[in-house]
Amino acid sequence: MKKRIFKRGLTLVAAGLLVMSPAYGEEKAASLDELLKLIKNAQVGETKDERARLAEFNQAKSNQQSLLNKAKATKVAEEKRSERLEAEYAENDRKIATLQEQLDKRLGSLKELFGHLTSTAGDTRAQLGQSIVSAQYPGRTDFLDELIIKMNSNTKLPSLAEIERVWYEINHEMVESGKVVKFPATVTKVNGDQVSQEVVRIGVFNLVSDGAYLEFNPKNGSVSELARQPAGEFTSAAADLQGATDGFTRAGIDPTGPSGGSFLAALINSPSIVERWHQGGLVGYIITAVGVFAVLLALFRFFVLAGISSKVSKQLKSDTANTDNPLGRVIKVYEDNPDVDPETLELKLHEAVIKEGPAIESGLNLLKIIAAVAPLLGLLGTVTGMIITFQAITIFGAGDPKAMAGGISGALVTTVLGLCVAIPTVLLHTLVNGRAQRVLHILEEQSAGIIAQKAEG
Repeated sequence: MKKRIFKRGLTLVAAGLLVMSPAYGEEKAASLDELLKLIKNAQVGETKDERARLAEFNQAKSNQQSLLNKAKATKVAEEKRSERLEAEYAENDRKIATLQEQLDKRLGSLKELFGHLTSTAGDTRAQLGQSIVSAQYPGRTDFLDELIIKMNSNTKLPSLAEIERVWYEINHEMVESGKVVKFPATVTKVNGDQVSQEVVRIGVFNLVSDGAYLEFNPKNGSVSELARQPAGEFTSAAADLQGATDGFTRAGIDPTGPSGGSFLAALINSPSIVERWHQGGLVGYIITAVGVFAVLLALFRFFVLAGISSKVSKQLKSDTANTDNPLGRVIKVYEDNPDVDPETLELKLHEAVIKEGPAIESGLNLLKIIAAVAPLLGLLGTVTGMIITFQAITIFGAGDPKAMAGGISGALVTTVLGLCVAIPTVLLHTLVNGRAQRVLHILEEQSAGIIAQKAEG
């Protein structure tokens, strides 16, 4: 019984090995003898594969050992090469030090000279690069750039001709600084158009063309019109200078900078009278309108009173009352009431003079009011402008004093406008009032004379 169970178990194990075998997994044994043959064949196949893999492994191991030996040999060779190169480097370093010492001894005082020459060439390059003379003679600094590179090199020395050329460029700049010359150039207009036209160079100070001041850009060597020009007297003088052929011509230059220095910038950035007037805003416009009205009213009343005064003067020379003037109308009242007593006549004449007063003094009170209100309007504009300025400071801070000063300056414009209106208005009121009082004085004087004559009669 036990033997039968053992045989069955062995059969199952063998069957399992056959199933797991990749080479014979698909073959089926018909008997135990065939099964044993299959197992033997499988073992023989696996032994061959194992031998092949072992031989391949040994071959790879041999190759790796050969590569390792080559790497070790290469390392030894490179280490020897490194030692040789280090020795050569040290030897070359000693040679360079020896040659440098020989060079210093041979140069002697020339070394100090070359140092000064390098410094002078650098300063000259900076000066020529910013000079407006380079607009007429472009590319002057290229030679100096090459010379400075050569001077900073340990293997090159400047020639005598190059040293003399540095001296020439310095003297050339000095000579050109005292000349006023004309030369053709391409000028970039404010609208971006590039036009070839004649340019006048005033020494090393300014470039002008067609009555406009120009700006020289050292970076690209371009010449362009300033976006904002100075006052008309300077541009007209520039145009006169360009049209002159000899002699002396009056022109404005900026000695602080050829590309719009501080003086020219101050002239350009200073707002004109019209621009300052616009800074006053709405209140400034109102003050201006009131001032214009006051001037027109004063002139109108002045000419009216001049006509009335002329007619009154003619009436004084005439014995007949003419009703086209105040004095004639007052005398007409006397002629219409020849039989009244002096007291009654005095009342009637006084009434007639009072009636003439409003027409003669018309507009005087309005002029007085305008003279008083104009400064108040200016103060109102200043206060509102200051409020806006301080609000801007609150939002953006006080980091830019120019912006703050500009806001305060704009706010004070209305005060100036108010005073500019009030002062002439007061003077005009005084002038017109004098004319009116002169006429009224004549009326009162003649009225008193008539009453005295009546009383004597």
